[in-house]
Order: sequence, then C-alpha cells, then structure tokens
Amino acid sequence: MTQKGLLLVVSGPSGVGKGTICSKLMSERDNIKMSVSVTTRQPRPGETEGVSYFFRTEEEFMKMVDADAFLEYMCVFGKNHYGTPKSYVEEQRNAGYDVILEIDVKGALKVKEKCDDAVMIFIAPPDMDTLRNRLVGRGTETPESVARRFGEAIKEIGLAQQYDYIIVNDNLDKAVGQVQSVISAEHSRVMNNTELINQLKGEM
Repeated sequence: MTQKGLLLVVSGPSGVGKGTICSKLMSERDNIKMSVSVTTRQPRPGETEGVSYFFRTEEEFMKMVDADAFLEYMCVFGKNHYGTPKSYVEEQRNAGYDVILEIDVKGALKVKEKCDDAVMIFIAPPDMDTLRNRLVGRGTETPESVARRFGEAIKEIGLAQQYDYIIVNDNLDKAVGQVQSVISAEHSRVMNNTELINQLKGEM
C-alpha cells in the first residue's frame, strides 16, 4: 500500500536560505522530488526537458491556462511565463513521492486555494538584521536591489500567518530537521491514512 505523497509549499524572503534547505532535504530523503515548472523561455545549455523545466511555446502555455492546468502561474519581467502543472504534481504524489514547491508567497497562496491539502511552510530569518546581512553578503545585489528585496521581505513576513508552519533558519541542520519533523507528522495525520484504516477495518 503506497501512501499518497505530500505537497510541500516552501516560501520565505529572498536570502532566507529556503533553496539550501530544500536541496539538503532532497539529499537526505529518497521519496522527495522538486516540482518541475512549465516555462515559455528557451532552454539554456545543459537544461533537460521534463527535468529542468517543461518547455512550451507561448501558445501552448496559454492553452494550459485556459484548461486550468496550473496550480499557479506568473509572468516574469513581462516576458516569460512560468507555471506549476497540476498533472506532474499529482502523478508524483500518487506514486508516493512528496513534492516540494519552492515558490514566492503570492504563488504559494494561489496553490493553497487550489490544493487544500498542501502543507504550507514559511522559512523565516532569525531577525531582520541577519536577513539584510545575508542579502548584502551575496555580493550580487546593488544597494537598491537590497532595499527592494528587504521591503518585499517585510510584506512577505506579514503574510506568514496564512501558512501552517513557520521555521526559523538560524542553523541549517536544525531548520532541515524541523522540516523533516513536519513531514513525518503530516504523514501520520489520520486524514492521510484512510487507506490504512480501511484495510485494518477489513481485517476485523
């Protein structure tokens, strides 16, 4: 009996370390996969169809929008579209894999509307000074960019109450361990074990 996988929606401000947490989770758990997005941009060298992205034309993408085939989608810089395909997520979950969707807060809340059993995890910094220092420490951001991202972070943290869990990334191993605990707890929820209950009842 294969238990259906979870949809783990992971969000947090830029610079909080959510990508690092997701990567470490992937390395530690065999039954977890990252969601693969659909995009209208051209493939870059080394990218593989169905692994890096599902590459589609603008026309194909808009047909998927019309068919309600996305959990969420967005247009980046008014140019390329990106979306989370329902079919891929459901196929992986039905096969027993937990699927991680690392996404911004706006997209995450759209997913929550369409998938009421999504497990919403917000990654928070220990404090705002630490977040600002991480953004500056990247060495890739201009002062204007840091200020913009910091402003966005304040807005995103204001929406954290709409999530199920909040995990402070002060120590990477500790944060990953807490996410692992969330995953274990969610797999043990009665609502996620109806097949087991029905099987046991049938043996009575």
